[in-house]
Amino acid sequence: MADFAFKQPFDAFSQLLRTSPEAGNATFRASSRQLDGLHSQVSIRDFTLNIDEPPSLAGTDKGPNPVELALASLATCQEITYRLYADALGIRIDGISVSLEGDLDLRGFFSVDQAVRPGFGAIRGTVEIDSPESPETIDRLKRTVDRYCPVLDLLSNPTPVSLDVIRTAGRVERRTAEAVS
Repeated sequence: MADFAFKQPFDAFSQLLRTSPEAGNATFRASSRQLDGLHSQVSIRDFTLNIDEPPSLAGTDKGPNPVELALASLATCQEITYRLYADALGIRIDGISVSLEGDLDLRGFFSVDQAVRPGFGAIRGTVEIDSPESPETIDRLKRTVDRYCPVLDLLSNPTPVSLDVIRTAGRVERRTAEAVS
């Protein structure tokens, strides 16, 4: 039996955002540093993730690659959004899982064919919901989730991105050497 544990916090936060819209402004951060070869270490809050490419793409397989993380981000964001909105709407779901796959034409990444984009050409998946609710109720929930899932929005719509390049000219190595001495 579902206890709708997230209904109260969802409603309370929604009410806060209605009365204090500025409370909805959030900035998320991640930083990455390449360690060796194609292996990078990412810091997100108090978490550390290893990112690498599989050997077939010249990596050492010390972690998932960035496009796999994009799929994982979408899958987990869908699960979270389903859970929050199901509870908020009083829709019982006893379990949820998402499986995704994305098609990538590596000719785009390796600059072999300029007509081929470097990102996913398509993403397909399945959302499996364990629920006694009617198909119509689950369809309504799906429409809601598709409307409000942040990562689905990121992947489905253009997002302004700006990346500055700062040339350190060995400053990073000197800092490391000074820290050791």
